[in-house]
Amino acid sequence: MSDTPDPPGDSSGWAALARFPVDAPPLPTPVFSHQRWVHLTFLHWPVEPASIVHLYPPGTWPDVFADGRTFVGLVPFAMSDLTLGGTRPLPYFGHFLETNVRLYSTDADGRHGVLFRSLETSRLAVVPVTRIAMGTPYAWARMRMTREPTGDGQRITYDSVRRLPGRGLRNRVTVDVGAEVEPTPLEVWLTARWGAHTRKAGRTWWVPNAHAPFRLHTVEPVELDDDLVAAADVEVSGDPLRTLYSPGVRASFGRPSALRRT
Repeated sequence: MSDTPDPPGDSSGWAALARFPVDAPPLPTPVFSHQRWVHLTFLHWPVEPASIVHLYPPGTWPDVFADGRTFVGLVPFAMSDLTLGGTRPLPYFGHFLETNVRLYSTDADGRHGVLFRSLETSRLAVVPVTRIAMGTPYAWARMRMTREPTGDGQRITYDSVRRLPGRGLRNRVTVDVGAEVEPTPLEVWLTARWGAHTRKAGRTWWVPNAHAPFRLHTVEPVELDDDLVAAADVEVSGDPLRTLYSPGVRASFGRPSALRRT
């Protein structure tokens, strides 16, 4: 996979992020969930904004980087230490694998978030709960993650097969993780996302989150066999960005708020 191209001119540097919230804003209270995301791999492709605008809920639209590009992300990882309204991780729901397909969104209040097109999970009970409570499009899948040491890092394989809805959709990603790297401005823009836009009960909602900056590592892709991006009705428009890995962060979620009606 190719390295991340820099946009032309002055926008190629950190000036492109001058008005972008690189650090998480304070969470509105009450904080209703804490969780740890571990062993994340970030795969991204460019997408024409006009080709996906119809996928966004009212009051939101594709977020674009300084050069006018937007992206689709495929992010497999493991969830752990999930809490809901308390401090102790849930014994069953608190640990599971997940793979999400996400677009990048913004709204009239200038918030920069993600719009999930699908979220595979290995926990069946998560699917109806989150679909009803949050409007997030979780799907139940048979999932496995394996980690093997290599000479100077590790090889990670994420494997999933959709059970419902959309039975049979597959995703298999294998990567060799290398040394830690400094992210480019574009990579910060893609990973410093402090909330998600979602649709439930006839309204568009903002669900805020906060976490420390991701420590990012180089990745050598070994295998990619994916049905999920195409199944999300997203067509990529160019070569992939460089793949990245993070050992993980602890994240917190604050009170959701409905977008203003316009």
